[in-house]
Amino acid sequence: MPVKTYGVLIARAVATRREGAKGTPHYQIHLTDDTGTHYRAAVNVLSQQRPSDLLYLVDNDVRHPLTAALEGLPGGWNTLPPGPGGPNLDFVRGNLFDPSAMRTLPPDVAGPDNDLADLLDHYVRRAVDDPGARLYVFGSRFGPEPATEDKVFGFLPGNGVHDIHMNQGNSGRFTDDDGVWQDGGLLLHFPGQPRWVGIFLAFQSQAWHTDDTTGHTLDDVDGTRPTAGTRPVRIVAALVNPKGPAPEAETVTLFNASPDAVDLTGWRIVSRLGKGSPVPAAAPLAAGACLGVPLTADTPLGNHGGEITLLDAAGLKADGVSYTAEQAAGEGWSVVF
Repeated sequence: MPVKTYGVLIARAVATRREGAKGTPHYQIHLTDDTGTHYRAAVNVLSQQRPSDLLYLVDNDVRHPLTAALEGLPGGWNTLPPGPGGPNLDFVRGNLFDPSAMRTLPPDVAGPDNDLADLLDHYVRRAVDDPGARLYVFGSRFGPEPATEDKVFGFLPGNGVHDIHMNQGNSGRFTDDDGVWQDGGLLLHFPGQPRWVGIFLAFQSQAWHTDDTTGHTLDDVDGTRPTAGTRPVRIVAALVNPKGPAPEAETVTLFNASPDAVDLTGWRIVSRLGKGSPVPAAAPLAAGACLGVPLTADTPLGNHGGEITLLDAAGLKADGVSYTAEQAAGEGWSVVF
C-alpha cells in the first residue's frame, strides 16, 4: 500500500532543530503557510536498515518541468493524486537527477560541514533568514491532531509532513510504503532568483528498478543504484519542436558510449504519458555511434517541457532526461543533454 496522503507543502521555514544520531533521528523544520497554519517537516537523516547512512543529492539549479507546475499551486498543503499527470516526484521515472551522482553522509557528527544535518542546515537556515523564501516539501501528511501539541515545536494542533525521501523499492516491513509517483523531497525557492534548489534523499537499501504499478522491487532484477559511466547507451539530444505545422517529425538521438556494439532490438523510447516508440534496430549500434530515432504519435514531446526515457528489451530504464519549456522554445533547434 502506498504512503498515506501524498502531496506537497508550500510554506515558509521559521525554525529548525537537529536531533542526535541515536534512535531514528530527523532534521526537524518548523514551517508556517500564508494562513498562519503551522507544520513540522521531519526529514530522515539515518536509516533503520543497514547501511544506515542516507544517500543524498543536491541540485543547486533544478531545470525540470516540475518547477513550472509548482508555481501554479497555492500555499499550504496540496494533496497530489497518484500518477504521472501532476507535479509528483518519482526518482525512477521522473528523470529529476542522475542517481549515480548520489553520495552518502553520516547523520550528525562533530565538526562543521561533514554530515547530513550540516548540509540541510546550509540551505534551510538560509530560507529561515529570508522571509520571502519558500520550501516545497514533498511527502506524506500527518495530522492535524486537534488535541495534541507538536512534539518538537509545541504548536497546536500537531500537523506536518514526513516520508521526505524515496518511497519505492523498499525491503522488509517498509515494502508497505512502496508506490510510484510518490517520492519525497525538498525544493527551495528564493525571491528574486529564477533558480530552484533541490535536495533528494534515499536509503541505500532501496532498489532502483521497481514495478510501474506497485513500486515494489522487481524480482530477479539487479536493482542496484546505477554507477557513473556504466550505462552504455545514452540520450544525448531531442528535436522537440521541429519546424513546420503539426504533426511534427520529432526525433531523439542516442549515443553508444561503450567500447562494444549494443543490440537495440526491443528497446523503446517513452515520454511521461506516451506508450512509446520502438528503436529501429536493423543492426547493433556500433561503439561511439549515434542513432536518430523517429518518434511515433504514441510518444508526444510537448513544447512545455517533459521527460524522455529509454527502456531496454526487458522494459528496464537504460537512461532518462528531462527538458523545460525554455529549452524547447527554439523551433527547429535540438535540445542537447
